[in-house]
Amino acid sequence: MTWKGVINAYRAYLPFSAETPIITLNEGNTPLIRADRLAEAIAPKAGLKLYLKYEGLNPTGSFKDRGMTAAITQAVAEGAKTVICASTGNTAASAAAYSARAGLRCLVLVPEGKIALGKLAASLAYGAEVISIDGSFDDGLDMVREIVQRQPIALVNSINPWRLEGQKTGSFEICDQLNGRAPDWHCLPVGNAGNITAYWMGYQQYGKGLPRILGGQAAGSAPIVTGKVVEHPETIATAIRIGNPARWQQALAALDESDGMITAVTDDDILASWHKLAKLEGIFVEPASATGVAALQQQIALGEIDPVGKTAVCILTGHGLKDPGTAVSQAQTPITLPANVNALEDYLAQ
Repeated sequence: MTWKGVINAYRAYLPFSAETPIITLNEGNTPLIRADRLAEAIAPKAGLKLYLKYEGLNPTGSFKDRGMTAAITQAVAEGAKTVICASTGNTAASAAAYSARAGLRCLVLVPEGKIALGKLAASLAYGAEVISIDGSFDDGLDMVREIVQRQPIALVNSINPWRLEGQKTGSFEICDQLNGRAPDWHCLPVGNAGNITAYWMGYQQYGKGLPRILGGQAAGSAPIVTGKVVEHPETIATAIRIGNPARWQQALAALDESDGMITAVTDDDILASWHKLAKLEGIFVEPASATGVAALQQQIALGEIDPVGKTAVCILTGHGLKDPGTAVSQAQTPITLPANVNALEDYLAQ
């Protein structure tokens, strides 16, 4: 059967009528990849069954497309002509693409100098009006919240409840891909906290079991871990560089109800997991995507998670081409050889 996007696939679990025109790019249906080499690296001889939900294979390269199909579908149903969001990059690209699909005007506010090149390029290509602000993501979110009170514009950040309705379909897919059951542990990065909230909603609704939730925040941007707003968040993981998450309280509820935990991991740990994903499993992600893996490895090493015989799913939120600058900066310098086969053979003999 042809896949037609998450709303069509799971409409029975979503608040859209059969008559609602759906704005879709056939998002979702992303692979759940078994990662045995990575599992052995982070939990030797434990028999950990580790899976990677590769959300970077959504149409705009991130998990945001799940929520955006729902948000833009509802905006069109309500007669909106213009949408707006604040973003560290992935929401901007997704909002721009789905707005283009629907024929809407799209404005995105991004923190100046704090957005990865791949995300900015995509937003511009899709035709969004990109506004760079001299401030943080949190400042931008305050601005867009206020402007929609003054102007007839639809807000499509994750504080929009329709975003969560779309994003929760990721948990439905995981259960379906695990033959009708939830994993023991569900591990993911936490930035604005919409995704952790949505996944928990989905598991509760789908009725295939409830995992424990493990959230990972970057140490330089860990407001939920520290219990206080971070005024100037800093991390190489730009997608989760957020100091005051919009769904902070819902994230705490998901952690409490799932008997889960949230932890902070350093940029070095994030990059180490980023390298492992690429070199052990052949999966290229943006740095923030590796945060769930880093958090899982940390908690296993600390003895807080027993990996023996467990099933864990790590959400890889965005594709590596979202942040080519980091990839290049972390790569080895290419080897230069003369253009003849003898030089190549000499190199191989080293």
